[in-house]
Amino acid sequence: MSEKEPNLRNDFMIEKIKERPVNKKKLVKRMLFTAAMAVIFGLVACFTFLVLEPRLKKWMNPEEELPKIYFPEETEEMSPEEMLSGSLVDPTVIQTIPDETTEENPASSGLSEEEIQDILSQVRLNVVNYRQMYSAMSEYTKILQKSMVTLTGITSRMDWFNDVNESENKSSGVIIAITTKELLILTDYSSLQNAQRLNVTFCNGAETTAELKRRDPSTGLAVVSIPTDILPEEFLKETISTANLGSSNYSNIVGTPVIALGNPMGTVGSVGYGVITSTSGQVNDMDVSYKLLQTDIVGSIKADGMLFNLYGQLIGVITHQNNVPGMENVITAYGISDLKKRMEKLSNDQVFSYFGIYGSTVSLSAHEEFNVPY
Repeated sequence: MSEKEPNLRNDFMIEKIKERPVNKKKLVKRMLFTAAMAVIFGLVACFTFLVLEPRLKKWMNPEEELPKIYFPEETEEMSPEEMLSGSLVDPTVIQTIPDETTEENPASSGLSEEEIQDILSQVRLNVVNYRQMYSAMSEYTKILQKSMVTLTGITSRMDWFNDVNESENKSSGVIIAITTKELLILTDYSSLQNAQRLNVTFCNGAETTAELKRRDPSTGLAVVSIPTDILPEEFLKETISTANLGSSNYSNIVGTPVIALGNPMGTVGSVGYGVITSTSGQVNDMDVSYKLLQTDIVGSIKADGMLFNLYGQLIGVITHQNNVPGMENVITAYGISDLKKRMEKLSNDQVFSYFGIYGSTVSLSAHEEFNVPY
């Protein structure tokens, strides 16, 4: 027994470990379950951050809505008397330089029309009179400049040597509204559309940054905004002012004296004096047509800026995209009356809806042959 005892012990201690069989079906189920849970978790997270988080943030930190901007649309042509009545003209804008040599107005003395014309025919203007006239125009232009700004679009690029190069494009703008929340500027955005940063320079040289609010692709115009809380209250009330919107639909507008401000001559801050020579030009775009105000002011082929009349009113936005062939250097502007509703949508950051209709002027032959009304 003693000889066999070690063999029994060795046989007792020998074990064979078998690998646990893999249940492939159960493993696939677990993998699919884990993947499904991951997808569900991702969807819940996306829904929470994209939908619920802004709502909860707005509910916990309510913000005041931006005030709505309204520019009443003109449906019919206006007479000069209607245009000057009401709130269209700000009497504080119109200023004159007193002339000590000016006599009492003959019209106030009860003279007849013939007597007035006879007196006027005897008046001879000299150099002093012209000097006074242009001095008055210069002072008047300074008042209008309070609503004008210069926008600078800055674009940064990296060259082959990893050096940062910045390029600048400039455009003129006009202040169209100042609310409790923001200052709104209308500008031609064609030369600024690739800008990575926008700077605004006011009439006194002060600078700040601005953000694009919305752009109109058909006209190239845009509205940019500046938060009013970053601007001093005194600056908003005294240094700058909003432009008074006039009308480009009043009768006998041809011959009206105008002033071009902004960049009419190809340089920032340039000025041009002249008169409106024609309103026959028209731009037909999708669902809308714009009246073009043509002047006798010769400027740059890339001019931009604003047209003002002598009543302190903005009546046109200069465009160089629709100049008449052969007269590329003549300052032309969109009539402000046709732009008011578009400016309103841009100011309120509203999306443009299009019906898709293009109009054209009815010709004489179409009217006579097919009885199409003008």
